[in-house]
Amino acid sequence: MDPALLSQPFRLVNLGVAALMIIGAIAQYGDITPQHIIESIYLFTFGLSTALLEFRNIPQVYRYASFMFSFIGRGCFYAFVGSVLYHKSPWSWVPGLIIGIVGVAYAALEFVPSIEPPENMRDPDSGYDGLGEGV
Repeated sequence: MDPALLSQPFRLVNLGVAALMIIGAIAQYGDITPQHIIESIYLFTFGLSTALLEFRNIPQVYRYASFMFSFIGRGCFYAFVGSVLYHKSPWSWVPGLIIGIVGVAYAALEFVPSIEPPENMRDPDSGYDGLGEGV
């Protein structure tokens, strides 16, 4: 399948996940405790960073957060964020559940050789190496 054809849906999914992270961050303010405030700051930062990666490919991000440039890395990150959001409020657990499901789907896509990550999810310096191919 043409990688350019799949690029736009992945971008929309990633932007949707970023929006859900920000919604979940705002929902953390339902309980004003130090834990929820810190979680909210992290989730808001993760949401903004995920959205920014859809528009700009920053080489420093690859250096320090290279997991965001593969399906399995981004999938595990999304599953982690989804589990952090899974609280008692529907404004938290619904976005958390959706983000977690997207994370599991992304991790599974790493093992589908016919689907390559979109351009913005690849190493900016070298091409896509793929799972199991040379480093």
